[in-house]
Amino acid sequence: MLSQTIFKIGPFNICFWNIVFLVLIFLVAAILRRYVHRFLKQYLTNANISLDGRRVTWLKLASQSVYIFALYFAVISFQFNNKDITFEDFLDFKLINLKSFNLSFYHILVIVSISIGTRMLVNFVKLYIGRKFRSKAEENGGTEYVYTQIARYIIYVFAILFACQVLSIDLTLILTGSVGLLVGLGLGLQDVFKDLIAGIVLLVEGNLRVGDIVDIMENNNSRMVAKIVKINVRTTQIETREGNVLIIPNTRLTQQQVENWSHGSETSRFTITLLVEYGADTVLVSNLLTQAALAHPKVRKSDPIMVRLAHFGENGLEMELVFWADQSWDINNYKSDIRFEIDRLFREHNIKIPYPQRSVNIKTNSDLTL
Repeated sequence: MLSQTIFKIGPFNICFWNIVFLVLIFLVAAILRRYVHRFLKQYLTNANISLDGRRVTWLKLASQSVYIFALYFAVISFQFNNKDITFEDFLDFKLINLKSFNLSFYHILVIVSISIGTRMLVNFVKLYIGRKFRSKAEENGGTEYVYTQIARYIIYVFAILFACQVLSIDLTLILTGSVGLLVGLGLGLQDVFKDLIAGIVLLVEGNLRVGDIVDIMENNNSRMVAKIVKINVRTTQIETREGNVLIIPNTRLTQQQVENWSHGSETSRFTITLLVEYGADTVLVSNLLTQAALAHPKVRKSDPIMVRLAHFGENGLEMELVFWADQSWDINNYKSDIRFEIDRLFREHNIKIPYPQRSVNIKTNSDLTL
């Protein structure tokens, strides 16, 4: 009863036991992959070997190879009730048989093998590039990421071309016959293509890398400080100071003004503006502001600290505290600490920060009569 044919796949008659065998094979493969991954990870941990990117890649390669054997045994299991049909007969069976296109189980098996091989090759290349960069005295994770991404895209393109070659797909005829469609897509997706070109430029030039702190000019002339998390072909993931991850098109990084804090000088000049009331001792105010800046450990003591009287404002004297500090992700927190110290010193020396005031004169009827 359980050995009766339920349906057919190519030349094979599929019964209930075949389905059970397939489920068991891939279930065992999944369990075995997890067991191998856990065993190798525990072995490396017990041997006091840190699991860096290179060893994690080896673990992935070892686990992915299990599915290759599982696929082979899955096909062999069909011979349970198809003893006269060989593995070659299964591969030669054509699912689609047209004049210009044929699709057999052999093609499907090759495509699956190309997909698995491509992933393994990507991991091998990632392992090789990582080893080369770690052997250098000056290791740069951002540059390593750029080379890895470029190699990955090249491998994927050649894998797709090889798959088309295996399926005997003539790309020339496809491209020639779809010129009009491609033109329409090009006009409709021109922004997407701009982002693709911008992504390639970012990866090749290396001016912006993963981990860099950048100051991006917004459309409303405001600025946003963020950390680059990941650079893809079309989009880039950035993390703001609030901890939010934004996905922005690559053209925003290539066509707008971007200041890279991670390149060039390690320090930058920052300014804190404030108001003091008219009549205050400006010399004392200048000394207190300088004292507040010097009290912060992140302020460069070797660089000059300046206090400027910027304007005679409407409500008070506009003062500017100018200091040099590291171009840090937490610069706003540093400024806040300095402002707290300024407020403490001002209260201690009775220096008041004015608030906006308005004088209103009300004229009575007697004033109008006069």
